Amino acid sequence: MAHVAVVGSFNLDHVWRVATLPPPGATLAGDYACGPGGKGFNQAVAARRAGAMVRFVCALGADAAAQQAHALCDDEGIDLRACTTQAPTGTAGIFVDGEGRNCIVIGPGANAALTPDFVAEALHGLTQGDVLVAQLESPLPAVAHALACARAAGATTLLNPAPANVAIDATLLDQADLLTPNETEFAALLARHVGERIAADHVATLDQGRLHALCRALAPQATVVVTLGASGCFVSHPESALRGDRHACYRVPAEPAQAVDTTGAGDAFSGALAAALALCPAQPFEEHVRFAGRYAARSTEHPGAALAMPRLVVGG
Repeated sequence: MAHVAVVGSFNLDHVWRVATLPPPGATLAGDYACGPGGKGFNQAVAARRAGAMVRFVCALGADAAAQQAHALCDDEGIDLRACTTQAPTGTAGIFVDGEGRNCIVIGPGANAALTPDFVAEALHGLTQGDVLVAQLESPLPAVAHALACARAAGATTLLNPAPANVAIDATLLDQADLLTPNETEFAALLARHVGERIAADHVATLDQGRLHALCRALAPQATVVVTLGASGCFVSHPESALRGDRHACYRVPAEPAQAVDTTGAGDAFSGALAAALALCPAQPFEEHVRFAGRYAARSTEHPGAALAMPRLVVGG
């Protein structure tokens, strides 16, 4: 069976639920909860709960949060490969309003200590058919080396270019077989790499031909899947690699959901997409995208990040 390897962050999330997101200078009362998160861990849990065998590579502190990460991975059946540092395990402060929208502040902590050498050792044994998933909450040299190692092993590389404020160069994009930005991340990438300035909230309104052209200019050799929230997602393939689809570009509508918390929805999508690719490689790519959209929609119906990931098995 093919595996999913996720290289990324583990954070302890501190979450406040408030009626409205706090403006500058405001003091609001809210309900507090604490739980595991980090884009890497969220995606690892999503891929595992979608049915894939998962290896998770990260950096942790020598603290109670790290012990929690080990226990959670044991419970989920995730193969944890973690280097231990003297920095505290990463943290995130998250505010969620009454409509499920959020804003997030990250304290990288130990996540900043992940090295290319450790990543190379932890990824030893990847093979053709495996899927490597990475994001941008870890040091870019470690992310780049993870993608390079996976490419050398014949694995499929999926880069979720999040968060949007991380500046990456074109060589990192070139290492990705698949890119999964949301509209904010897509707009930021276009501004940096294509010279196109488009407001994030206008991305979903662009016509299909224009979106496809922008995706091809951004990542000529990669399949780009732009997640658009309530507008679903847009898929753009290079003409030479349609991944079993009939068309080089198309839209997939959003799955209906009774959203209570959108924290981690993008991670749910990327993790579920990776699992689908690993478990059912012969299926058309569009089927993988539809499953990932369904999976992400279900994740928004429960509060939290990693622990809100549903147990939906690919093909089930």
